[in-house]
Amino acid sequence: MKLFEKTHIGAMKLKNRIVMGPMGTTGEADGSYCTEGIRYFEERAKGGTGLIITGANVVTTKYEPRPCTELSNFHHVERLNMLIERCHHYGSKVCVQVSPGLGRQQFTDPFTPPFAASECTSFWFPDLKCKPLSKDDIAYIVDKVGFSASLAKAAGADAVELHAYGGYLLDQFHSTMWNFRTDEYGGELKNRMRFTLECIESIRKYCGAKFPVLVKFTPYHGVKGGRELVEGLEMAKILAEAGVDALHVDVGCYEAWYKAISTVYGAEEHQLNVVAEVKKVVSVPVLGQGKLFDPEKAEQAVAAGKTDYVVLGHQMLADPHWVNKVKVGNTMDIVPCIGCNECLFAGFSGKHYYCAVNPLCYAENDYQLPPVDGTDRSVLVIGGGPGGMSAAIAAAKRGFNVELWEKASRLGGNLWPAGLPSFKKDVLRLISYMERQVIKLGVTVKLSTEATAEKVLSGNFDNVILATGSRPLLPPIEGIEHAASANDYLTGDKLAQTEVVVIGGGLVGCEAALHLQETASKVTIIEMLPGILMTADHSLNNDQALRDLIAEKEIAIECEAKVTKITNESVTFTRNGEEKTIYCDTVAIAAGYLPNNQLEIELDDKVNLTVIGDAEAPRKILTAIHEGYHTIRVM
Repeated sequence: MKLFEKTHIGAMKLKNRIVMGPMGTTGEADGSYCTEGIRYFEERAKGGTGLIITGANVVTTKYEPRPCTELSNFHHVERLNMLIERCHHYGSKVCVQVSPGLGRQQFTDPFTPPFAASECTSFWFPDLKCKPLSKDDIAYIVDKVGFSASLAKAAGADAVELHAYGGYLLDQFHSTMWNFRTDEYGGELKNRMRFTLECIESIRKYCGAKFPVLVKFTPYHGVKGGRELVEGLEMAKILAEAGVDALHVDVGCYEAWYKAISTVYGAEEHQLNVVAEVKKVVSVPVLGQGKLFDPEKAEQAVAAGKTDYVVLGHQMLADPHWVNKVKVGNTMDIVPCIGCNECLFAGFSGKHYYCAVNPLCYAENDYQLPPVDGTDRSVLVIGGGPGGMSAAIAAAKRGFNVELWEKASRLGGNLWPAGLPSFKKDVLRLISYMERQVIKLGVTVKLSTEATAEKVLSGNFDNVILATGSRPLLPPIEGIEHAASANDYLTGDKLAQTEVVVIGGGLVGCEAALHLQETASKVTIIEMLPGILMTADHSLNNDQALRDLIAEKEIAIECEAKVTKITNESVTFTRNGEEKTIYCDTVAIAAGYLPNNQLEIELDDKVNLTVIGDAEAPRKILTAIHEGYHTIRVM
């Protein structure tokens, strides 16, 4: 396979063409890497990754607070060296990403105007106007970039990558969208790139001509007023002429964050066309990314010459052993990334990384499953959704005798309505993966089996896990019998006609509307709150992607509207005291969920019972999987 060829980036020899992409990580109070972070990288090296690129290490905190890790002084070297050495033990090379800063993307301080290229608006805090960096400020940062790179080299790094993409500080200088300067750092493209080119020179000055330098940059923003590809290709040529050893291509910016950081709604290989265009105009190696998690498609991308290296980001969180599994042909056991971006959501909420489908992410040591204490201990799992399957898999791995009872004729639970829309197929991959693990581990699965208290008690199980999920809430609206739950339409149990109304503009309602729009002539969302997705607890890039899809498909939205009546041909609602009727032939209800926890009362104090996932309270895939895993882990 081309993916497993040995190659070079400059003087750096690599064992394969698979790269772990840069993703920010939490650290110690002084900005150095924490033990959990070091172990997290080590596990990805153990999994066979050829090159690991760290998340951004800021070179100074003089102009903005530290968002993640820092590499600005001698004392940061020790922990970084530990990280690098442990990755080297497995033959992985480590490229340390150094960052001049976030600029207008600074997200930790809502009170202080951030520094940027010009007096543009702060992204996260629009009431703040940015302060332009002076030429002396730029000179200071340039020197710190070189010094930071020298610290990475001292720590044993095999290369450094300059953080110059995605609407962050250097990219703000690159773009006329944010750079309004009239001095030598503004105006024509080469002037706008001057800061970046000076950073490259500074790295060479501190680290020598042979130390490999990569630059991650954005040749195409994909937003109105942003960079078009023609200019992006000129940037690629300028960077290559500056003597960098490789170009790492990114697409998008925070205004269209989902184009940069993939979501469940995005197509596979969604950045590859831009990567391929960059590769045509430069002779240095090119690194490409953007939902390249399918091994066959990744191989084809390299074989076709569209990219030299395949960069995996969130897929590496879901399964740190992706590379080794692909190498031996064990692709069916790859834990799939489902594009939920709970990892990103956690990081931008001030937490460490969480992965919905991998409870061990960032807890590789602490959350290992211990062998079962004793023999012939039994576990009954009631419910075959994500929480139930997670519990059954963990219990089988520990050595319990496990039975899983599922009322339906298939495993998956509410993952089915979540994954059956054409734009959410990533979730279906999770069902297939978890189902395979359940069978592979020897769990006794009983489908079409409804649990009753009598049946459960007669089994004399040592532990019982109630993972019965949730059911759609049907609100007390006059004529509700003329409607059906959104779940029924998402799973195909009911077929919509042509004029559709979806009651509820939360996450499920919006996804149901998009799904129904594929066959309907008109779809309208009716929402009680002032806007759609106001109750959705998810990452901004997922939110943007979903909103843009709804706008693209011209789905009508009626907000601040209370539905008062449903008939077989219309929906009536009131807003501000006025009544309005929409004529339709299909009404889908997306008003939330209720836990299926009836058995809890019947079994409480009679068995060793734990209630998990939506059976406890309707929440997320992450919650269900993690609760299933940890319930068994601490048992």
